Order: sequence, then C-alpha cells, then structure tokens
Amino acid sequence: MPYVAPTWLPGGNAQTIYPYLLPVPPVAYRRERWELDDGDFIDIDWLDGTADTPLVVLFHGLEGSSCSHYVLSIMGALRDRGWRGAVVHFRGCSGSPNRLPRAYHAGDSAEIDWILRRISDQNGKDSSSVPLYVVGVSLGGNALLKWLGEQGDQACRILAGAVAVSVPLDLAAAGQALDAGFNRLYTRHFLDTLKLKALEKIVRFPGLFDATALAACTSIYQFDNIVTAPLHGFRNTDEYWSQSSSKPWLRHVQVPTLVINARNDPFMPASVLPAYADVSSAVTLEFPEQGGHAGFLNSPFPGRLTWLPERIISFFRNQVG
Repeated sequence: MPYVAPTWLPGGNAQTIYPYLLPVPPVAYRRERWELDDGDFIDIDWLDGTADTPLVVLFHGLEGSSCSHYVLSIMGALRDRGWRGAVVHFRGCSGSPNRLPRAYHAGDSAEIDWILRRISDQNGKDSSSVPLYVVGVSLGGNALLKWLGEQGDQACRILAGAVAVSVPLDLAAAGQALDAGFNRLYTRHFLDTLKLKALEKIVRFPGLFDATALAACTSIYQFDNIVTAPLHGFRNTDEYWSQSSSKPWLRHVQVPTLVINARNDPFMPASVLPAYADVSSAVTLEFPEQGGHAGFLNSPFPGRLTWLPERIISFFRNQVG
C-alpha cells in the first residue's frame, strides 16, 4: 500500500503546523490505573470490545497521550473494525503528575516489558486465536524496538506483530537534527511542556536538579543532560542516547515488525535510516518520501489521517491466517 502525500504537506509534524487541518474521530476510552512495583503508577486508556477480537497496544511519542492526533486516528480505525485497543500513557503523560522523581525516556525497555507482559497475561497467551499487536510512535517506537531486539524470539510468545512509526532510531542523529534550522520550532514546542513538568518536580523534590540551568536550556540535548539522563541513571546525554538508541537492536528482532519512517521526517535524517543489511529478516522497512513526523496525511487538501491506520491494520491482518 504505497503512501502518496498531498503536495502541500511540509516535512514535519503536521499537527504542530496545521492543528486545525486534522479531523480526528472521537474515541470513547475507559481509563484504568495500574500501580507499579516502585510505588508509581501508569494510566491506560482502553478501547473496549469483545474478548475474541485482536488487541492493539499503543505506546505514544514524546509528551503524547491518548488524545494525540495519530493515536485518535489509529484507535478510531480499530473501533470501526471491531478491534480492541489500549493506549499506554508513560509516567506523567496522562494528565496527572507521576509520584516519583523519575519519568520516562526513549530507552525504557524495562517498562515496556512489564506492561506488555501484564497485558499479555490479561489477554490470554494464545496469540494465534486472540492476537496481541503493538504500535510504537516516535519515542514510544524507539523503546518498543529496543525491547523487541533485547527479547529476540521470547517476544514471539507475547506478540503476533509490531509496527513502529516515525522512530528516532539513532538518538544522537535525531538530537542534532532537532537543533538545526527550522526544526528548532519542534524543539521549542516540546521544551515548553518538558520544562514545565520538570519545574513542577523541583517543587515536589527540592534540589532534584539545577532549576537555573533548566530555565536557560534551549535544546533537547541540554534538557536531557540536566533532567532525563541523571533522573534515569545515565551519566549524561551522550551516554543516554548511545545506550537507548534502537537501531543496533534491529538485527535481533524476531517478531514480525514493520518500521515506517518518512524520508522527510525532521527528527530522523534519511541518511541514517537502516538498510536491510542492518535488520533481521523479521523486519520490514518502509520509508515513504513524504509524511513528516507522524503526519502521513492522505487525500486532497486539507488531508485526512487515514493512510497510517489502514497500513498498520493491513500489516497486522497479514500476520495471522
């Protein structure tokens, strides 16, 4: 199913530039809070359905939620086909501050592991009769791909298929791209919410990090050096990005997995996208020329968010006979 973008679509996150152009279907969720072993919690928004239909788990991107445009388009398509869905909110992304100093990060495959195993237990172990699929977008896609590589064939006991969309597979390359030219628009967009959340943590945990340095930071690299890396056990941004990038793990993925990245994605330069020599035989690479970052608008102006959900569902349908 080739992707043909409208000629007016810029390289970038279409929601950021044209939020008023993206009609998205309303989705009725049921929220459930899960307590974590460390005393924290996560919130999951469920798209309910009959127990014998496929279940698709979705991990959102940086500062995303169940209301993000790409999430609503995917969940709406699942609903229309009678499938079930589960949108997992990373810590602090559901509208309620999480309880601990730590938050979430691009390489948190341990969190992905705990969540997917619990959902698998609830869903039933037989993925051939009641398949469990997973979608990861942007940061969530990176953490998912890292987990898939770490788990190898063990992940096949849990999942029938996976799709990763607009993934910053090489975090260092993505970070450099975000600090260049027009892409700084996206950096400012993300930093606005990231810094507000970090400042709120300082109020609850005085001395957690340098508030003056945080207020002055103007790049994702600086933010990760001040906040993300130390909060999650890394020496600095360079170590965090190096150890968390999913690209080296693609050789070890055994679950049938589709990786979709537009070549004009401002977060992931086309020059560092993987080739088939870099991935296992279970991985399908799909790199449309257009699509920006989790945009993939289809049809004439003003565009519709239909291509991506249809491509995801089509891939999943092909995994189970």
